[in-house]
Amino acid sequence: MAKKVTCDDCYFRCNLLCALSEDEPCATFRPDHPDGLRPPQQLRFTFRQERRTRAAWAFPSAQEQAALHA
Repeated sequence: MAKKVTCDDCYFRCNLLCALSEDEPCATFRPDHPDGLRPPQQLRFTFRQERRTRAAWAFPSAQEQAALHA
């Protein structure tokens, strides 16, 4: 079970930067950390091995275009 956060755990409240008078965490809540304000951790981008040797679609060549409209 996750620990319930409060305004007292917020970076802005702990550093006297909060301008709100609410008693529950708001949408701008950021956890207070000794290193200061840190951005949230982003998902890692992983590359897939390309399995196709040819594109799933391609524009027709000039010869194929001419054959279509002949």
